[in-house]
Formats: sequence, C-alpha cells, structure tokens
Amino acid sequence: MTLRKLTFVTGNKNKLREMQALLQGVVDLQNISVDLEEIQGSMQEVAAAKCRQAVAIVDGPVITEDVGLGFNAMNGLPGAYIKWFLHEMKPAGLHRMLSGFEDKTGFASCIIAYCKGPGHEPILFEGVHHGTIVEPRGAEAFGWNPIFQPNGYNETYAEMSDEAKNTCSHRFMAVEKLKAFLAAQQ
Repeated sequence: MTLRKLTFVTGNKNKLREMQALLQGVVDLQNISVDLEEIQGSMQEVAAAKCRQAVAIVDGPVITEDVGLGFNAMNGLPGAYIKWFLHEMKPAGLHRMLSGFEDKTGFASCIIAYCKGPGHEPILFEGVHHGTIVEPRGAEAFGWNPIFQPNGYNETYAEMSDEAKNTCSHRFMAVEKLKAFLAAQQ
C-alpha cells in the first residue's frame, strides 16, 4: 500500500521527531522548515492562519501544529504565546509565574491543522492534557516539558521516555484525531 504524502511545516526538530513517530506507517511525512508568521489570537486562529500560509507555500497537502501551555490560575495564559514566554523565562521562570497562586494546575494543548491543498480551509484537530505545573524536573531538551506533570502520572513530560510520552501527550491526542480523519478519507 502506498502511503499518502503529507508535508509537515515546522523548523522544530523535536516536534518533527515526535510527529514522525506518531504518524509512522500512516502517512509518508515530508518536512520543510519555513518560518511562518504567528498572528495574535486564540490557539485555533493561530493554527488555522499558519496552515493557510503553509499550504500556499507547499501547494499541496500540509499539516502545521501549534502548542500551548495554559495556567488555570491565569485563565489559560500564556496559552498560544508559550513559545515567547519560554524563550524569555525558561522553564524555571514559567514555574515561578505561579508562585503567588494556590492553583498550580494547567493544561497542555496541541492543535494540528490539516489542509488538503490550495482552495481548501484548514481542519483542526485538538488534543488537551490537564496536569500540574511543577518545579522543573528532567532534561530541558524540549520546551516546557520539565514543568508539566500530566494528571495520572508521577513524571513530567521531560522525565518520561519518548515512547511513554507518545502514548498520552496532548500531541498524541491531536494526532489520533488526525489519523481517524485521514483513515475515513480513504
């Protein structure tokens, strides 16, 4: 069986590695690294806008991905803007943002936007994993993973093996929805 080709537009090697593992055997995942403009707006608006830009560049089927980390004490902020907060504050600084709050819960969210080509609107697939924002634990090799401990687990994403994380993460949840959609399209 020939797998359908799908281009993942990202410059983040960690995201690419996880997506390759999650979509292995489902699609022939290509990759291009293009810096896409990130508009201000909700996670859904940001994800759809990035996908529209990507499909115009690729001129074929694409996926893009946008992740967020929301703190319940801050009504879901930083959310879609986590990339910029992380860049300036690092994981330990993100954890310190909650020092004045009793509520240390939060959620990791992933939106995968798929578009089958020019002239089509993106379709969004969202995964959300609730958990607790903790002091950094584990390797600081991938974003805010050291401070997010998902509900039902005693480890942060950074402490989990890639295999374990890829069975429970916000990205896994979104990919499962994408895979179901793609399977129904065949």
